[in-house]
Amino acid sequence: MAKTIHGTIRGRTIELAEDLGLNEGQQVEVRVTAVTRTEPWGEGLRRCAGALADEWTEEDDRILEEIHQDRKRESRRDIPE
Repeated sequence: MAKTIHGTIRGRTIELAEDLGLNEGQQVEVRVTAVTRTEPWGEGLRRCAGALADEWTEEDDRILEEIHQDRKRESRRDIPE
């Protein structure tokens, strides 16, 4: 079986993005190729920013405004002296 899986280096360990579906203890051969970023950081977000524009409603705006206002409220309690 040959499969391409992305992962992240963590010291001497490679953390895979998904399960390989192999048994614990199964020996494997690993070929590592460094992935270079082809786009500037954040470009993916900029490309998908308008993905829901056609489905966005005034209710969505209201909910986000309510969340925004709630975050601005003072959340600390007064300590009695």
